[in-house]
Amino acid sequence: MLTINRLKLAPYLFIAPALLMFATFSIVPFFLMTSTSLLNWDGISPHRDFVWFQNYVEALLHDQVFRQSFLNGAWVTVLALTIQNALALILALAVNRQLAGRSIYRTIFFIPPILSEIVVGLIWSWIYDGNYGILNDVLRAMGLGAWSRDWLSSPDTALNAIAVIHMWKGFGWGFVIFLAGLQTIPEELYEAARVDGASPWYRFWHITVPLLFPVMILVSILTVLGTMQIFGIIIATTNGGPAYHTEVPITRIFASMLGSSRFGYACAQGIIFGVLLLIFSLWQMRWQKRSAM
Repeated sequence: MLTINRLKLAPYLFIAPALLMFATFSIVPFFLMTSTSLLNWDGISPHRDFVWFQNYVEALLHDQVFRQSFLNGAWVTVLALTIQNALALILALAVNRQLAGRSIYRTIFFIPPILSEIVVGLIWSWIYDGNYGILNDVLRAMGLGAWSRDWLSSPDTALNAIAVIHMWKGFGWGFVIFLAGLQTIPEELYEAARVDGASPWYRFWHITVPLLFPVMILVSILTVLGTMQIFGIIIATTNGGPAYHTEVPITRIFASMLGSSRFGYACAQGIIFGVLLLIFSLWQMRWQKRSAM
């Protein structure tokens, strides 16, 4: 009987360290964050005012900058879902062919995602600089000097400039996932289609897209989650400016916590943001299941 009990207990002992770490770094902080969101607290003072859901009401109904940060994040997400993922798919299709040195291309395309966001942000800040930036020098050399400007300081171009940086850094993730998905499609299907006289465009729409559709949904979910949580690039380039035009939810939460010393309000913003991302992810996965039926 003792041996049987030990055998039943053994699996739980093996997963205990992982459960302990998950509880320590995920579950406990979540409950602490939830309780803090109901307080008016500066993060230092021992005096804490219990305000119930006042922080949530303020964030949802009265904080225009917080709402604007969602619109800014949504715009960058739309660009990433279209341009970034389209570029990743095109490059994956190209590398998936029997190209000489395609392993080199895989390495090159995967370099940007593994670079530090701060380093990438600083490099692109120099590229975009209005006085000595490479981009303006190129425009002047092409006779387009009228287009030169300080790209990160202009409200008309700052957000799109940030989006370009994010897409350049992030397309490699989609490229790798798309390439892995393409390599699971049996080559026999393409060979049979060629024998039947199917054009490359027909093979793409009727073989590649249907079989790659679950991968596309996965890449879309990861793109939305990753783009809406963009942080380091903005901190290194504009810090949310000019005039909140590049403010996104994460940077707004960061500003509420450290800039305004409103820890309770920042926690409420974080929970609202997390719930919205969770709802979107669940909706997208449910839509994927319905589309696959």
